[in-house]
Amino acid sequence: MIDTTYETADSDRQFARQHSPAQSTAISPAQRSSHTGSQSIPSYMTEVYDWAYVNPSWVRWLDHDIVVKTLLFCNDRRLMKRYLDRVQSGMHVWQVAHVYGDLVQLVAQRVGQEGRFDLTDVTPIQIAHAHSKLDALPQARIIQQDAAVFQAEHAYDLVCSFMLLHEIPEDWKHRVVDNMLAQVSESGEVIFVDYHRPAVWHPVRYILQLVNRWLEPFANALWEHEIREYASHAEDYQWTKETLFGGVYQMVRVTRKAK
Repeated sequence: MIDTTYETADSDRQFARQHSPAQSTAISPAQRSSHTGSQSIPSYMTEVYDWAYVNPSWVRWLDHDIVVKTLLFCNDRRLMKRYLDRVQSGMHVWQVAHVYGDLVQLVAQRVGQEGRFDLTDVTPIQIAHAHSKLDALPQARIIQQDAAVFQAEHAYDLVCSFMLLHEIPEDWKHRVVDNMLAQVSESGEVIFVDYHRPAVWHPVRYILQLVNRWLEPFANALWEHEIREYASHAEDYQWTKETLFGGVYQMVRVTRKAK
C-alpha cells in the first residue's frame, strides 16, 4: 500500500492562498448562517461525548491539526485527500458534521466562488468553531441541525460523512445514512470516511479495542457491519469500498444506479 499521508498538505494550503475569501460572493452574508431554533443536543452527545464535542474547554484543546494527526495515527492528510479529491469547483457540497482541524476550510475553498459548502452540526460549540473557520468564506453556510433530519432546499452534488458514523448509536447510523442518500442528486455521490475492522496483525487494532471499550462505545459496529447495511434501500445504489492503513480506515463511495 502506498502511503500518501502528507501529499496534499502543501497543495491545499497553496490553493487556499490563491483563492482569497474576499473575492468570493456566492452566498450573501444573510444566507451564510442558519439556526433551527431550539435545537436540542442528543442525549448520547452529553452522556458519552461531552469531553470531546460539547465541553468548550476540551473542544478548544482538541480543535487543532496536530491533535487530529495524532488521533488518526498520522493518516489525517491521507484520509482528507480521499474526500478532497472528490470535490470540484462549482459543486454544492454538504458535510454532515463539523470536524476538527482545517478540513472544512479546504473543502470550502475547493468548491470556489461558484460553489456552495453547507456544514451541519448539532452542538453550539461546534457551530461556534465552524464560524471561526468559515465566516470569511461567503460560499460556506453553517446550519445548526442534526444530520439525521436536515432537509436541504436543493440536492447536492456531493455529501460527505467524515469520521462521524463510528460516533453515533445504531439507530442514528440508519437515519443519517438514509438522509444522506436522500439529499444527493441523481448524478451525485455520497462518501463515507470512517473506521473499519483492522487486520489481525495490525498493532493499532489492539489500541482501538481499548479506545472503543472505554471511549467509543458505538465504534465497534463498523468492525462488524458494512456501511451499506445501514441504508434502507442499499440495492438502489452502487457501493465501492477502499480500505486504508491495514484496514483501520475505509472510504465508501455511493452513487445511484441507473434506472
